Amino acid sequence: MLPRADFIFTIGYDGPAAVVDSQAKRRYGSLSTAELADRGLFRAAWSSAVYSGDRAEKQLVLDAYNRTAGTSYSAEDPVDRLFGVFLVDVRRAVVL
Repeated sequence: MLPRADFIFTIGYDGPAAVVDSQAKRRYGSLSTAELADRGLFRAAWSSAVYSGDRAEKQLVLDAYNRTAGTSYSAEDPVDRLFGVFLVDVRRAVVL
């Protein structure tokens, strides 16, 4: 499994390796899920919540997103598809 910051800022995959945004990782990698959501980094915040597996964190991100976007997504909706975030077992990262 990738380290948290690598997973959060994965922008794609190159074969068996995750491609990671190094600038975003360096700038925001130490922020909590709530801090990422507060800054409007919803994909990163959702990735952080998925990585932690904590339902409360997922709900926090959904609440922040719904307030900002004027939507009404719930935990039952396919939010993983909305943000394009899925927990994948990748062991190597390419940091760009």
